[in-house]
Formats: sequence, C-alpha cells, structure tokens
Amino acid sequence: MSHLTVTKRNGQKEEFSVEKIEKVVNWAIEGVTGVNANAVCVNAQVQYHDGITTSDIHKAVIDSAVGLISVKTPNYQYVAGRLLNYQLRKDVWGGKNPPGFLDFIKKNVAADIYDADILNLYSDAEINKFGEYLDHSRDDIFTYAGIQQLCDKYLVQNRKTGEIYETPQFAYMLIAMIVFSKYDPKTRASYVKKAYDYFSKHKINLPTPLMAGVRTKLRQYSSCCLIDIGDSIESIFAANTAVGYATAQRFGIGLNAGRLRAINSEIRNGDVIHTGVIPFLKIFEATVKSCQQNGLRGGGGTVNFPIWHYEIEDILQLKNNAGTDDNRVRKLDYLIHFSKLFLDRFIKGEDVTLFSPHEVPDLYDAFGTPEFDALYVKYEKSKTLKQKKKVLMKDLMSLFTKESVETGRVYFSFLDHSNSHGAWTTKVNMGNLCLEVQQPVKPLKGFNDPEGEIGICILAAQNILEIHSDSELEKVCDIMVRMLEEIIDYQEYFAPAAENFAKKRRSLAIGLTNFAAYLAKQGVGYEDAEAPNVADELMEKTQYFLLKASNNLAKERGPCELFGETKYSQGILPIDTYKKDIDSVVTRKPSMDWDSLRSDIKQYGLRHSTVSALMPCESSSVIQSSTNGIEPIRSLITYKKSKSRQIPVVAPHIHQLKGKYTLAFDMKDNIGLINIVGALQKWVDMAISGNRYYNYSHYEGGALPDSKVIKEFLYAYKMGWKAGYYINTDDGDKQSAGDLGCESGACAI
Repeated sequence: MSHLTVTKRNGQKEEFSVEKIEKVVNWAIEGVTGVNANAVCVNAQVQYHDGITTSDIHKAVIDSAVGLISVKTPNYQYVAGRLLNYQLRKDVWGGKNPPGFLDFIKKNVAADIYDADILNLYSDAEINKFGEYLDHSRDDIFTYAGIQQLCDKYLVQNRKTGEIYETPQFAYMLIAMIVFSKYDPKTRASYVKKAYDYFSKHKINLPTPLMAGVRTKLRQYSSCCLIDIGDSIESIFAANTAVGYATAQRFGIGLNAGRLRAINSEIRNGDVIHTGVIPFLKIFEATVKSCQQNGLRGGGGTVNFPIWHYEIEDILQLKNNAGTDDNRVRKLDYLIHFSKLFLDRFIKGEDVTLFSPHEVPDLYDAFGTPEFDALYVKYEKSKTLKQKKKVLMKDLMSLFTKESVETGRVYFSFLDHSNSHGAWTTKVNMGNLCLEVQQPVKPLKGFNDPEGEIGICILAAQNILEIHSDSELEKVCDIMVRMLEEIIDYQEYFAPAAENFAKKRRSLAIGLTNFAAYLAKQGVGYEDAEAPNVADELMEKTQYFLLKASNNLAKERGPCELFGETKYSQGILPIDTYKKDIDSVVTRKPSMDWDSLRSDIKQYGLRHSTVSALMPCESSSVIQSSTNGIEPIRSLITYKKSKSRQIPVVAPHIHQLKGKYTLAFDMKDNIGLINIVGALQKWVDMAISGNRYYNYSHYEGGALPDSKVIKEFLYAYKMGWKAGYYINTDDGDKQSAGDLGCESGACAI
C-alpha cells in the first residue's frame, strides 16, 4: 500500500498516506458509539489502486462505512453521513471552514443560482446576524441517508453536472429568512430563528418543492393541485394546458374526469359521436409525462371517477397489463369514488345502474350528499335516458378489487364521508394525486377563466418523534401555520384559477411523520387495542393547536375571503361530524378546550379553510431518517431508491426500539391500521393517504382472497375513512406498490 501514488485535485501526484485516511475516519467516528475506525479503513482498501484520486479514496471510505450499516451496527450511518458531509463541505466551501453567510449569498446570487431578491429582503447587517446564529454542527444530526437524499434531490445544484452550491444549514436558514421576510422587522428575526431551529433540528418536515425551491428563482412551493374538467372541449383542453404548466412547475396532478360523457354519446344532436374518456386520458397522460420536474422527479397524475360512470368497467382496467395501448392508459393512477348506497347494494347482492354524467348533471352534483340516493333511484326508473345500464354491484366490486390488488394503484374514496366530515360547505368532488387533499374546485371554461378554481396543496408535516411536550407542539404548529400562510402570498401561480383558489380559500394541509417510531417509543404496536387511543390523543392536540394558530392569524389579519363557505364559520368542528363508529375502538375522552376554541372561531374566524391532511412523506422522511408518515415500517433497515443508488434507511432509535416496531407485512390483517387511520381521521379536516398491507404467505396457497380485501374495505368505511391509497403486497421479493411512493413523488413530501 505504501508504494501507491495518489492523484490530487490539482493533478499533482503524491505518495499514498494511510495516516491521512485514518485521521479523517477518526474524526468521523468521534463521539459515535458502536463503531470502529479500523473496520472502515480496512474495508475501503479493496478499492485502492495506483493513481487513485483523492476524491475516489474518500468515496471508497464512505462506501466502506455504508457497507457496515446493519441492524447490529446502525451507527455507521452517522459515520458515513459525516464523511459524505465532509466531502460536500469541501466541494461547496472549498475547505473545512464555511464562508461568511453574506458572501456566500452574494456569490450564489451573482452566479444566478439564488433569487436576487434575497439581498433586498434584509440588510447586510441582518444577514450577518443570521449567519452568526447558524449552527453547522447540526449537520451531525443527519445520517448517511439524510445527507445523500439532500445531495440527490434537495440542495440547489446543476442537475446536469451534479455540482452542488450549498450545504444544509445555509439552505435551512435561507428558507426561514425568505418565508418570514414580510414580517414586521421588529419581530421577524425571532420567527426566522424559530423556523430555522425547527427545520434544522428536524421538528418540521418540509415538502419537496419548498425544501428544494425556496431561495431559487422559481417561486412555486406547492406540492400538488386539483384540476376539475367540465364536459366540453373548451374545458378539456384548458385543463390539459393547466396540467402542462402545473407539471412543469413541480406539481403532482389530481384530475377530475368524472363529468366527461360516455363513449358513443351524441354531441350536437348526433352530429358527432363522443369518443369516450380514454382518448382524452391519453392526452393528459402524455402531458403529465412530458416534463421532468427540475430534475427532481417525473410528473404524475391521479384521475377521479364516480363508481357509477357508464364506462367504469373499462376505466377500472386502464392500468392493467393485459390489453393494448389503444384501450389502456397505464401511466396515470385512478381514484374511484363510492358512497354508502353502493356498499349497501353490494352487501344485498343487488344491481347498480351506470349513467353517462352528461345526461344526469344534477346527479353528479348531488353525489356525496344526502340528496344523492333518492335522485339516483329516480334516474334508475327513468325511461328517457339514452345511456344507462345495470350491472351487479358484486361484479363491479370484484373487478375494482382485482385491479386494486394487481396494480396497487386503483384507489378509493368515500365521497359521502368527504362531504359530511369535511371542512367545506361547498361540495367536494375530487382528491389530489395522493388522496389526502380534498378541495371544492370549479371546472375551467378556459385557461384564463377568472371564475375557475384549481385546488392548491400547500403542505408540511411535523416530525412527532422530535417534539417532546404539548408546549413545544403548540409552538411548532404555530410556526407551520404561519410559514404556509406566507407561502400562499409569496409564491407565484401558473394560472389565474390556481391563485383564485389559493388566496381566497387559503387551504393548508399539515400532517404527521415518524408515527411508527412514535408508537414504538410508546411501547404500542399497530395491532394493539391502545393504538387508536394514542393516535386519537396525538391528532386531537395537533388539530387543536393548528386551528388555534389559524384563529390567532385571523385575529391579526382577518379570516380568509371564503371562510363563509366552511363549516367552521358555523361553529361546526371535526369533533361534531366524525363517524361515531370509531368510538368503539377509541375509548379516551377529548382533552382539549374545544368549546372555548369554537367560540373564538365563531367570533374571529380562521385564516384558512382547512389546516390538516395526512400525506405520505416517502421522500422527505429520508432526509430526517424518520419513518414515512403514519405508515408501519417494512423492516428495520429499508433501502430507498435515489437517482443513482440504493440508500439504507435505519429505523429511528433502532437499538432501543427494534423489538417494539410493528413490521407492515407481519401484521395478521389491516384492522389495527384501519382503526388508527379512523382515529386520526376523526380530527383531520381533509383526508389521509391510508394504505393497506397484504402478505401472501399469510393465506392458504399463497393466494389473497378477494373477500379479505373487500371485508377490510367495508370496515374502513365503517371506521370513517375518506380515502384509501396503495394496496401493498409482499409476494416474497419485498416489492410492493408502495415501495415506489407516488410515481412523481409529488405528494410524498
């Protein structure tokens, strides 16, 4: 080894030095228990060769540390993380010491990397003060997975060359500064510091567009949007234009095609025969997939349909691998809306009737409300409709179940729950890409339609394992609400209808992440009887503090313009409308002062129409090495796909908690998980991306019975679910639909 030469960055060669490597490794293991410097050095040696570059040596040492990460020796994740961050700092800083914060910003502004407006928001003296508050030692909180995910997806960089222009603490401070830049100069420094602390200490989980975008020139920080389509060619093409602009600006797409008339419908008294929904879905599919979203992810879309649509049998099979390209639209996902009437018909073995929505527009408008059932029966008896047909609901349910299991990506929504237990008085017709956001939107009459509404998903999540008291929870909720409130006005919008919705309704979607670790820390498993009570208490406090924060902002700034179109304006809270069946598993009593808050909301209003939705955190959870959203983990170490490698992500506090985690595919069924989601949904004013898990080895002959899936689907309705996302299956190779996250990652924040 002593005869090898090393090529330095400047091209000069020098003799290989083991001592230099050992010095860096000893620095990386300092204070980390259960690791050994010699093991890292020895494992790296197999990659050394004569003429090796210093950067390749460092990469070999990092790879060596990564290779030592295991359930028994998880702390090598911190060693590998420090080593990777060491390399990042050398690349960005040009050495071991950070540049001055002001100089750093000016350099990136001059290079057209950062938004030049940053230097107009604060004085040089203020920026220098924030630079003094920066704490680069907080980088040590990151694991290897966290730093690697930041480097791959979130730190500002040249996506073609891979050159990275910043380090984590600079990014966190800049996000905090920009978000609170419009606050009163007398108080904004305190808000900036609080936000920076909560970001950098991993108490707040930032969504991908916000984490990757704030400080750049692209001022679009929302995660996804909801686009409704009217039954006209003008609306269809306007919606497709909106899809193109939205996808290019990092939005995940929720599309409602439920109003589109069925194939062979007459247009202009038979002058034209309608081609049906499939050709138009192909247009949307091509548009969604035409854009790569700033190198972060590909576009993705979920299309909404009612279960009673005339073409539903074909729609349910659009992702199926059988068939031809002519009758399949596989690169979109599908959300099918149900209500109690259809579940009752299934249970009784009865027929249902399928309609073309254009012949029964009032039926579509009533779907999800108490008026629907009588109107549906009326149209079933009608003799004048040209397009309707009867099918057995059990056949339709069987087809829906088959496609849901086989593709994992045919989803469901209970639209009656979405409206009876939602925040809105205006009816909800659709959900977003990942289902957790449900908003009342209006079909576009044209792309610049001033009356249209495109729903905007403005997301964030709290990392509940890192919040240690009710007092801290209240403060974190306040910062999240204020942060997203500022984003609404600071960001730019791709269409008038998007700005119209965002600024008038000011809908927020704040969720939870690291729930699996939180449960494990409580010593509670997903299948334990106490789990729904733990979920209920956590979400009650969270919703209370979120509403309180929004109410406080309403006292300062007034309620949102369309506050009158919410149930909150009538003094109706989630505690008043939830499905009472969940009380069979939630035995605790509410603990917060809801009557006083109700009184304050009636008097002052809310700044936001909604405050909560529980989204997947598949992507951003990797940064914090937290468990994804509210999901159980699949194993104590999971391997997440990045753009160039598999990243090992270790479950939090694995030494202390490894015997207390519930593994998703070890669960005997989904009843416990359904109860937990129901307990959370009791308080959430939008929806939850609720998943289910099936291990084929649990069933006779390795075959998952449809009856099992349907039984749990019906039980989810009973427990108050609004939406059901992936069906994840473990068929022995550990692959499941959920391993992919949202195809675009748009709502996997």
